[in-house]
Amino acid sequence: IAQQTSAAFGATAEVTFSRNYPPTVNDKTQTDVALAAMRQVCSANAVSADAPLTMASEDFAYMLQAKPGCYAFLGNGVGTHRLPDHGDGPCMLHNGSYDFNDELIATGASYWVRLTESFLA
Repeated sequence: IAQQTSAAFGATAEVTFSRNYPPTVNDKTQTDVALAAMRQVCSANAVSADAPLTMASEDFAYMLQAKPGCYAFLGNGVGTHRLPDHGDGPCMLHNGSYDFNDELIATGASYWVRLTESFLA
């Protein structure tokens, strides 16, 4: 595609593919600790360890290579908090239409407090 597109404009192209990020792999023990902390904050049926796998790159993977940990998602709701000009429904981070759900600040802060308390215990 690159060669043909560039040729159409009288140019050339060279494509180099680099693998820059390792996979983000959670540690089972740390994931269990994170799940327990979140279950203290939310109802058990609101917490799931069955998030879909993703191929997204994430620099947190480098941290997980140095120390075991857990990359987790808080969620952002179904999108009813979004302003009308942001469109319908939820959307993920790194999206021009992303609008953080401020109603989740207390939940997120409480999660970090519980996680810290369990670590310090």
